[in-house]
Amino acid sequence: FLFRLFPLREHGMNWRARPLTCQEIQAFRKSKEVMDRFIRAYKLMLGFYGISLVDEETGELERAENWCERFENLNRFSHNNLRITRILKCLGEMGYENYQVHLVKFFLTETLIEETLPNVKRSALDYFLFTVRSKEKRRELIHYAWQHFKPRSSFVWGPHDKLRKYR
Repeated sequence: FLFRLFPLREHGMNWRARPLTCQEIQAFRKSKEVMDRFIRAYKLMLGFYGISLVDEETGELERAENWCERFENLNRFSHNNLRITRILKCLGEMGYENYQVHLVKFFLTETLIEETLPNVKRSALDYFLFTVRSKEKRRELIHYAWQHFKPRSSFVWGPHDKLRKYR
C-alpha cells in the first residue's frame, strides 16, 4: 500500500515492488491528477501520524487534534520511522523539497524541543535529516538540530567548529 502511494527509484522493504524510473517520475510530476492524489496521500499519512498540513503552498505543518494518541503510536512502533523516511524521499522525488524541510523540522522540534517523540529522535537525526535534497536546507536543519540537542557535546551529525560559525 505505502509503496504504491510513495514510490521511489530504489528498492524498499518490499522486494516485489518495482523501483520507479526517471521517466515515470517525470510523467507523474507532469500530471495534475497524479500530483493531486499524491498530496491527498501525503495528508492521509500525516493525519495517521497526528500531523496536519497547514499550507499546501509552503508545506507548513502543525500538530493535528489527535496528535497525542498518534504520537503514542509513533513512539511505540518503530516501523513507522521507515515509512516516514520513505515518504520524505518520495517528497524529494516528486519535487516537494519544501515539504521535506517542514516535515523534518517538525520531527526535530517534537523530538529535541518538545520531547514528545523520544523514540523517533534517532531516526529523525540519522535518517530524516539526510533525505533533504537541498544541501543548504539540510545544513540549516543540522544547525537547528545542533542548537537544540542536549548535551550539545554529544552531537555527531556535523562538525562542531563549523556549526558554531554557521549563519
